[in-house]
Amino acid sequence: MLQTTGVTREPPLQGKLQPNSHSCFVCGLANPFGLKLRFYTQADGEVIADIIIPEQFQGYPGVVHGGVVAAILDEAAGRSHMVEYTLGGESRTRFMLTARMELRYRQNAPVGQPLRLVGRAGKSKGRTAQASAYLYDQSGSLLAEAEAVLVDLPDDVLPSGGLESLGWKVYPEAGVET
Repeated sequence: MLQTTGVTREPPLQGKLQPNSHSCFVCGLANPFGLKLRFYTQADGEVIADIIIPEQFQGYPGVVHGGVVAAILDEAAGRSHMVEYTLGGESRTRFMLTARMELRYRQNAPVGQPLRLVGRAGKSKGRTAQASAYLYDQSGSLLAEAEAVLVDLPDDVLPSGGLESLGWKVYPEAGVET
């Protein structure tokens, strides 16, 4: 198990590690208040992250706050379409924003226990795509799920140095360089 600022997680045994950022609440490795999730691509259009969410992210005693559950489902849905591609000889990563998301809370998500987050890519057409995300407990029971409509991040929003200039890259498991 790895411990990073109160968030304990066990990395999946297989898959390609996806990039992280510095400051994102869900995946920012330098955010002292964040979850620091690391996502792994498992198969075409599927990503997973394992996490144990500590008490400081609870709503009711012993239960992960619903807003935190929504945030991690949102991240997993968006990352399911995060793929590398080549455009004009330049390697790029598809980076998407959520336009709409519908959530269903099925059971309380417990703090302090292993949880698995799964994102699955759906249909993609032009600049938009569909995705789903699921949160499971250690026994495999579905705790929450989401359906999302995503849109590509407009090119004019990116800084001239691209996403890497914002700290967006694959960092070694040991941590983040600042």
